[in-house]
Amino acid sequence: MSENLRRLAPIAATLSVILFLMLALPTALHSRRIYPLASPHRKLLVHSEASATLEEPNRVWGDKCSRADILINQGPAAPLPTGIPTYTVEIINVCVTGCDIAGIHLTCGWFSSIRLVNPRIFKRLRYNDCIVNDGKPLANGRTLSFQYANSFRYPLSVQRVRC
Repeated sequence: MSENLRRLAPIAATLSVILFLMLALPTALHSRRIYPLASPHRKLLVHSEASATLEEPNRVWGDKCSRADILINQGPAAPLPTGIPTYTVEIINVCVTGCDIAGIHLTCGWFSSIRLVNPRIFKRLRYNDCIVNDGKPLANGRTLSFQYANSFRYPLSVQRVRC
């Protein structure tokens, strides 16, 4: 009997150490904000800096829409296989008067993407001037979305709209 215990003691000790490491290692990594197993697919979209400081429009009787009626959400998506970060952009018409908004132009710097973006959805015309939906109306309550890949996130904000 004692011979069997001598054989099982190293195995039990090894299993105990493995179990301890399996439980302690993720906790230690989690407390240091390192998430090696975290999925990048579950991150929430965040409002762009311009949208976060969005001011309420001063509506005057007869005003149909304003720049504040377009909301831009942008957040990380799964990176490309090469490791280049990818971002998802949502452009939403939140007009409370039920208006369709056309001619949506965004400030976008020298926007470029390694991943092809459909130019009918989003296209850079010149420095700091990108057009949404090919200039066509974005219906009330509708959302356009696209993904782009670049080493950094472009700050996007509404420059002008046409009601």
